Amino acid sequence: MKAILVNDDRSLRWDNVPDPVCGPEDCLVKIEAAALNRADLLQREGKYPPPPGCPDWPGLEVSGVICALSPEAEAEGRWKIGDAVCALLGGGGYAQYVTVPSCMCMPIPKGVSMTEAAALPEAFATAYLNLCRIGGAKAGDTLLMHAGGSGLASVVIPLAKSLGLRVITTVRGAKKAELVEYLHADRIVDTKRESMADVLREEEAAGHPVDIAIDCLGGPSLGESLPYVARGCRWIIIATLAGDISDVDFRNVYVKNIQLIGSTLRSKSPEVKGEILADLVKTVWPKIESGEIPLKIHAVLPITEAERAQEMLYKGENIGKVVMTVKEDVQ
Repeated sequence: MKAILVNDDRSLRWDNVPDPVCGPEDCLVKIEAAALNRADLLQREGKYPPPPGCPDWPGLEVSGVICALSPEAEAEGRWKIGDAVCALLGGGGYAQYVTVPSCMCMPIPKGVSMTEAAALPEAFATAYLNLCRIGGAKAGDTLLMHAGGSGLASVVIPLAKSLGLRVITTVRGAKKAELVEYLHADRIVDTKRESMADVLREEEAAGHPVDIAIDCLGGPSLGESLPYVARGCRWIIIATLAGDISDVDFRNVYVKNIQLIGSTLRSKSPEVKGEILADLVKTVWPKIESGEIPLKIHAVLPITEAERAQEMLYKGENIGKVVMTVKEDVQ
């Protein structure tokens, strides 16, 4: 089969790799679409290696059709050959085929296309993990979700609104602010014009201090923001796109009982991931099927244009998810 490989100069190529072989409890999925995530960019740069046992090529979420089952997976009876699924991966999604534990596959919500389905597993699992499991979100809480134009924010914000949260999100530039209005965040902060610390000070004074932050930026803004969050705030750091270093007044942290939490979905065990996916199918899939949570696809490209697709994320051009399709006859 073929997959997207990273050259020594960090460029990408579509090249031959060994066919995957099912391990115990695995399904073999013929991939129809694969969605992009910022973790793919980090992996390309050599900063985020795949977990042991996963393929060397990137890709954390796909949709496709099950074309083979291990004896154990077949005996389990969860899936059968020909089932359409979307799947959460440790890696290897930029390819024609991938093996995945049966518990990492999910049915595709009714009314959702294969292209849309590829953008569900990683984003929604990350959203649910951080918002619900770690953040303990409940109606009436205030959420700060940085990077409102990202694929993750396109999932987190509607999920949070469906749970009754007030949402603040950030963008850079007036044009981006207009483009994310469809998410219906309660406040969109243009960080080119506004100081994050000033905004959170205003929100605290108005009775809406931040209870949960999902922070993919880090950098100086993190430390500057903490004095104005709610007592017991869960500040969840999932990436540091704005910098790895921030000045933090730790007296403020312990006086307000603030929790600074580092979180990555990829490092979780298959058992934990399986539990998260089962919760998604039960509690979130009905919201997608009803239209309560909309899906936003920014662009769809063939997998042979992976470099162009990733460039959209590098430049921050995307509003929502970028997806690549895998045609059966692609060479």
